[in-house]
Amino acid sequence: MRGAADAPEASLVAPLPEGPLDIVGDVHGEWDALQQLLAHLGYNSDGVHPQGRTLVFVGDLCDRGPDTPAVMDWFCNTYAAGNCLAVLGNHEVNLIRDDAKDGAGWYFSARTERDRAKYAPFVVASLEQRDRYARLCNNLPVALERKDLRIVHAAWQDDSIAQAKQLPLGSARRHYDEYEAIAEQQAHNGTLISRIQQENALWPYDVEDGTQVPPLLIAHGERELLKQMTNPLKVLTTGVEAAAQEPFYAGGKWRFTDRQAWWNQYDEATPVVVGHYWRLFNAPATAAARRGNAKPGTKVEAALFAGIAGNSWHGLRKNVFCVDFSIGARWSERLQGMTDTTQSRFHLAALRWPEKTLVLENGQTYDTVA
Repeated sequence: MRGAADAPEASLVAPLPEGPLDIVGDVHGEWDALQQLLAHLGYNSDGVHPQGRTLVFVGDLCDRGPDTPAVMDWFCNTYAAGNCLAVLGNHEVNLIRDDAKDGAGWYFSARTERDRAKYAPFVVASLEQRDRYARLCNNLPVALERKDLRIVHAAWQDDSIAQAKQLPLGSARRHYDEYEAIAEQQAHNGTLISRIQQENALWPYDVEDGTQVPPLLIAHGERELLKQMTNPLKVLTTGVEAAAQEPFYAGGKWRFTDRQAWWNQYDEATPVVVGHYWRLFNAPATAAARRGNAKPGTKVEAALFAGIAGNSWHGLRKNVFCVDFSIGARWSERLQGMTDTTQSRFHLAALRWPEKTLVLENGQTYDTVA
């Protein structure tokens, strides 16, 4: 019999428990919506369900919303009690790496004032809270799996999963930084850095300035793709990308690479649930309608789900489901003066497994279809 000392070391790809699950999409600091969703799902304030169901979060609990500390305090307590699970999202990765990005002014003092124009009012975390969140998030896995289901924030890629399985739980920040350093060294070994400097001279603005439209900065895009290809943890938490055909503004900055629908090449039988991709429940008919002419500083939605109903599975085998219904963009409606959340286009959702039903924070429930 295998002894405790012989047990395999826990890795960044962890096992999902057996039993029924409620898989919750990106929360992004929307505390009120999370409370509403949990109530509709039947959980008490401690994250306990009378039928023994388990909450699983797909990552991106933090940033942009009005009360990320309330979300994170509840999550930390619920996680410590063994009442929920989660995988790392790219926003938690930014947190544990001390990488201050748009919408994280609740956590990073260097961003607090800059973020007020878009996201205020928002609650700012104390130093003690920040330390607690960072310690817990660095101990989250990047993926969860069992025989009938896989959960990852952005993309299930076999090579990246295999590499993550070789990394011990609790090492996410260290190994992410190591992969970033490798990519940076490769960038300096060639002409890439000098070409980026040339592009900076051509367009000397901040990439977060949505009022200054850049040309297609090819070298900037190459640098992002180099980081993507070198780092399996980045692939799992931010997805698969390719060079963009034109610059676009998304997630608070101009981008020169575009997210790819990796699920159209996913040819395995095991279903995968992800977040990350800013899906809309009422999907636009075409990609053009999705990209549109966004106002400066607002989220430009990806065209990945154009023509796909909000309750539809997608991909080559119709066995991938994105459960992120863009609650992280609700700040933009508040900025425009909308106070009635029942009129919002953006939702927090949970996919119930194995029932395969979708529940929105407003209580609406839908059967999903392949």
